[in-house]
Amino acid sequence: MDRYIGIDYGRKRTGVAASDPLGIFASALDTIDSTKIIDYLKNYATSERILAFVVGYPINMDGQPSEAQAYVDVFLKQLQKAFPDTPVHLEDERFTSVLAQRALIDGGAKKSERREKGSVDKISAALILQSYLDRQSGSSGVAGMDPLNVPDSLSRNKTRRRK
Repeated sequence: MDRYIGIDYGRKRTGVAASDPLGIFASALDTIDSTKIIDYLKNYATSERILAFVVGYPINMDGQPSEAQAYVDVFLKQLQKAFPDTPVHLEDERFTSVLAQRALIDGGAKKSERREKGSVDKISAALILQSYLDRQSGSSGVAGMDPLNVPDSLSRNKTRRRK
């Protein structure tokens, strides 16, 4: 089946996520030792067709690349060499680790589970991929609706028009 792959690359660990076959939802897959990520992806590609890679790109708050850019750039070259015919898209990864931690807390994960950095990495990869998928579909996350333009019939804040 066709899948998009989300990647949160780090010096030690890399979080990996995959889309559903329709390219609507992202799910956390695994956290891999970064030295083994290319082999992991090659093995994954033997059972699933990879439509594109979506890689989290480290950007500072001022919009400039962060210190981590250098090692992510090295990984991107390795990825393009290993998968020359597969598109690679970059996605801003700001706040994904914080959002992943929040998702673990909100999901009821125990403190010991939240301390496991691998959990944060694969959830971050899913958030990176979901952000890309939502933008590609024109969705803002909820059934393709723009939350700022909800029809009155669906809005909780129904206002009466003056006549």
